[in-house]
Amino acid sequence: MGTVSPFSNPPDFRPAHPISAAGARQRMLRLLVCSDEHEQALRLIGFRSIAGVDEVGRGALFGPVVAAAVILPEQIAPLADAGLKDSKQLTHLQRETLDRLIRSSALAIAIAEIDAATIDHVNIYQATRLAMLAAVRNLALAPDHLLIDAMRLDHPCAQTKLIHGDALSLSIAAASIIAKVHRDRLLCALDAQHPGYGLASHKGYATAQHRSALTVLGPTPLHRLSFAPVKACSSLLFTTSSSTQLKAHG
Repeated sequence: MGTVSPFSNPPDFRPAHPISAAGARQRMLRLLVCSDEHEQALRLIGFRSIAGVDEVGRGALFGPVVAAAVILPEQIAPLADAGLKDSKQLTHLQRETLDRLIRSSALAIAIAEIDAATIDHVNIYQATRLAMLAAVRNLALAPDHLLIDAMRLDHPCAQTKLIHGDALSLSIAAASIIAKVHRDRLLCALDAQHPGYGLASHKGYATAQHRSALTVLGPTPLHRLSFAPVKACSSLLFTTSSSTQLKAHG
C-alpha cells in the first residue's frame, strides 16, 4: 500500500466567506497598536504641545466635514487604560464615554466644520484640509507640533503625517473621537429638520436607506451636490420633472 504524501491535499486557508475590501481594512486596523509612542519620541527632541488632528464625515453625502485638534497632557495612562483608540473601532457608548474623559483631561480642544456648499466649491480633499487648519488655529494653546492623520497642512508648525494615524497615535485617536461625537450629535439634530432621510441612523453616509430617500425626496441644501450619488438623484429628479411638465403641456 503506497504512502500518501501529507502535501497531496494542502489545507485551504481561504476564509469560509469572502471578505470585502472594507472588512479586510478593518481587520488590519485592529491589529495596529494605538499608543503614545510618537508623542513620546517628539518630546525626547524637545516638543511639548503636541496636537493630534483628525477629521470625520469625509465620505458622507450630507452635512459638513468636521475636524478636531486635541492637545493631551504628557501623562495619558488613564485614557489609554480606558480604551482610547480610533473612533471607527468603538461603539457609540464607548465614544461618548471617551469623549467626556478626553474633554476633562485635554490641555486644549478645538473643532471646526466646513459646510456642504464649500465642499462642493473646493472639493472634499481641500475642504478637509481647511477644516483641520481651522481646528488647529482655534486651539487656545498654541501647538509646537502637529500629528495629523494622512495629511499635511499649510501651517508653520512642525508636522508629522501618519498613515492610519488614528489607529496608531493616541492624540490623533482623541481628535477622531471628539470630531465623531460632535458630528454625530449634529446629524441627529439635523434629522429633525430634514425628516425622511434617516440622518440620525446613518449620519449622512451613502447607505441604501439614504440613497433610496434621495431618489424619492431629492437632495436638501445640506447635501453635497458634487458627490456622484447626490448628483445622479438631482439629475433624475430634474429629468422626471421636465418630462412631467412636457406631458402637462402636450
